[in-house]
Amino acid sequence: MPLETPNTGPATSAVPPTPSGFAPLRIPLFRDRWIASTISSVGTWMQDTAGTWFMTSLTTSPLLIALMQTAASLPVLILGLLAGATADIFDRRKLLIFWQAWMLGSVSILAVLTFLGYVSPWTLLALTFMLNIGSAMNNPAWQAIIPELVPRELIPDTVSLNSASNNLARAVGPALGGLMVAAFKRIDSGAGSVFLLNAASYAAVIWVLVNWKRIPLFKSTLPSERIAASIRSGLRYVRYSPELRSSLVRTFTFTFFLSAIWALLAVVASHVLHQGALGYGILNGSLGVGALVGATSLPRIRRRFSADRIIAAATLYNVVTLLILAFAHIPWLIIIALILSGFAWTSTLSTLNTSVQLAVPAWVQARALGTYLMTFQGGMALGSVLWGALAEHTSTPISLATAAAGLVITLPIVSRFHILQGPVPDHTPYQWKRPAPQPLPALESEPADDLNFAGPVRISVEYTVPAENYAEFTHAIHQLRGVRLRDGALRWGIYREATNPEHLNETFVMESWLDYLRSRERVTAADEAIRERVRALHRGPEPPRTTHQIYAKEITHPNP
Repeated sequence: MPLETPNTGPATSAVPPTPSGFAPLRIPLFRDRWIASTISSVGTWMQDTAGTWFMTSLTTSPLLIALMQTAASLPVLILGLLAGATADIFDRRKLLIFWQAWMLGSVSILAVLTFLGYVSPWTLLALTFMLNIGSAMNNPAWQAIIPELVPRELIPDTVSLNSASNNLARAVGPALGGLMVAAFKRIDSGAGSVFLLNAASYAAVIWVLVNWKRIPLFKSTLPSERIAASIRSGLRYVRYSPELRSSLVRTFTFTFFLSAIWALLAVVASHVLHQGALGYGILNGSLGVGALVGATSLPRIRRRFSADRIIAAATLYNVVTLLILAFAHIPWLIIIALILSGFAWTSTLSTLNTSVQLAVPAWVQARALGTYLMTFQGGMALGSVLWGALAEHTSTPISLATAAAGLVITLPIVSRFHILQGPVPDHTPYQWKRPAPQPLPALESEPADDLNFAGPVRISVEYTVPAENYAEFTHAIHQLRGVRLRDGALRWGIYREATNPEHLNETFVMESWLDYLRSRERVTAADEAIRERVRALHRGPEPPRTTHQIYAKEITHPNP
C-alpha cells in the first residue's frame, strides 16, 4: 500500500542551517509554538517552586518534600508508552488541546483549594500528580510534532532551542515563583496566586493549537493500530534498535543520580542554608541560568566535541556539584556550582533527546519519545524517592555524596553505550522514493473478507549465494534481521539447505496480514539500503523468490 504524498510545508522546506543555531525560529509555525511553550514553561517552573516551598510549610519531612519530585515524574513512568502510542494513532493537535485543557483544570482546582485553605501534604501531592498526568500524556505528542514544523536537518538546533525555552523559563520561573510567594504574608496565598497564574499560562498554548491548521507529514492508507498493538510495536522497535537503547540507558543513569539535586535542593535551601522561598527560587533559577547558556552554546559545542565526550564531561562535573551541595554551605559557591551544573545538565539532555529523535522514523517517533520521557522521568522519580528516603534516615550530605559516588562508579559502565556515532540514517519512507508502488502479492480472496488472514503470516525469501559471498551475505542478512524485527516481525530466521549450501531461505513471521502491509509502509531509505546489499549478493536468473503463507486454521465439519 503506498503512502500519501508527503507534506511539502515547513517540515520539508529548505531553511539552511546557520552556525548560530537560531534558524528554526525563522519558521512562523515553530516560532509561535516556541513562544507559547516558553510562556507555559515559565508558569510551570513558578508552580514547581511555589508547590515545593508550599510543601515545606505543610511538613518538615524530607521524604514528603522529595515526593513532590516523584509526583511530577511518576506519571511519565506509568504513562509514557500509552502517551506515545496515542500520539502515533490519533490526531496530535486534538490530543494536545485536550491534555492542555486537563492541566489547566487540574491546576485551577489546586489554586481554589489553596485559597480556601483545604490543602494538606497529601492533597498537594495528589493534585500535583493529576497535573503531571496531563503533562505525561501531552509531552510525546508535543515533541513529535517537531518534524512537522521544521526540516529534519534542523532537528538538533530545534531541540537546543526547545531546551533553551525550557531553561529560560527555569532561569526566571523559580525566582518569580519564589518572589511571588514571598510577596504575600501567608505562604498559601502566595502559592495559590502562582497556581492561578500557571493555569492562565496554559491558555497561550491552547490558543496556538486551536489556530494551527495541521497537515500531517503523511498518512497510512491502512487502518490505525489498536493501542495495545501500538504499544507492543513501539516496545519491539526499542528492543531491536541498538542506537535507541543506548540513548535510554544513558538517560536513565544520568537522571537517576542527578535527581538528588532536584529532590533535595529545597531541603538544602531551608534546612542547611536557612533561606526562604526567594532564596530557594534563586538556587533553582541558578540551574536555569546555566541551562539556558548551555542550550544556546550547544550548537557550537556539538561541532567541536563528540556526544560521548559532552556527556562524560557533564557527568564528572555534576559529581563535583553534588559534593559541593553536600559539604560546602557557602551560598555564593553553591550558586556558581548550580549555574555550571545547569549548563552540564542541558548539554547532556539535549544531546540525548536529539539522539532519540534522529534514531527513529516518523511512524514510531511519538512512541520512541514517550519511551525516552518515561525513562527520563523514571530515573527522576525513582532517584527522588531513594535520595529523599536516604536523607531522612541518615542526613542530606550523606545522600548527596552517595549520589555523587554512584555517578563515578557507573560512568565506565555506561560509556560503552555510544551516542550519535556515525552518519545519521535516512529515515525517509522508501515508498516516497519508489518510482512506482510496489505491487502486492496476488491473493485468493480479500484479507478484509477472510478471517483466515487475521492469523499469523509467514514470509519466505529464497536466495542463491555463491560460496565466496557467503560471509558477506550472512553479515548483511543479520543486519536485515534488525530491520524485519523493528518493523513488526515476531520471529526471524535464516536457514541453509543441507544438500545445497548455496541455497538459503530467510523466513519471518508477522502477527497478521495487516501487520505485514504495515511493515511494507515502514521501510525507510536506510532500511532499503540494507535490503539492496542483501539482494546484490544473490546470484540467479531471477530476483530472490518471495512467498507468503497464511496460518492454516483447523476447520471442523459437522457429521452428516
